[in-house]
Amino acid sequence: MRWDALFEDMEAQLAARHQLDLEAEIAERALVDSAGVELADRLRGSLGRSIRVHLAAGAAIEGVLSHVGSEALVVDEPAHQVLIPYAAAVQYAGLSRLAVPEPSRVRQRLGLGSALRGLARNRARVTVVLARRPDDTGQRGVIETVGRDFLDLAVARDDDSRRPAAGRPTVTIPFGALAAIRSASPAG
Repeated sequence: MRWDALFEDMEAQLAARHQLDLEAEIAERALVDSAGVELADRLRGSLGRSIRVHLAAGAAIEGVLSHVGSEALVVDEPAHQVLIPYAAAVQYAGLSRLAVPEPSRVRQRLGLGSALRGLARNRARVTVVLARRPDDTGQRGVIETVGRDFLDLAVARDDDSRRPAAGRPTVTIPFGALAAIRSASPAG
């Protein structure tokens, strides 16, 4: 009888040790898996959710997350859509824990420049908020040109809303200086 009890105790210890090893391996794999998750994947997992994006400029943008690209996201406010480069955000609130990878290789390659070129092509009136000016309400205008790492904005003044873009003063803004680009919502 002593031998039976001894072997049962050894088997129980071995099973417990095996369970601990298994739990440790699961925890390690979870850490490795989460180490491969990118911010864009987490953001894609939150599409359709109401989120708050805190910008380095000090402002916060709140609305429904409607698009996630490789370098920027779009938040829908009641009357505007706001394009926010990832580099301009310092904190996100309201994200889901779900991570969804981008299945399309084409969409993976479309960056901030692609989104800005779309706004330029549509001649959309935008308000550009700069990263280093927290008290600035932004410059209004139309994006004329989009380069590899900059945009040219034909600045609108209150008195020249009907003036052709060619007659407006133009400013060149590096992508790194962008905090947000606000445009009218398609429905608004």
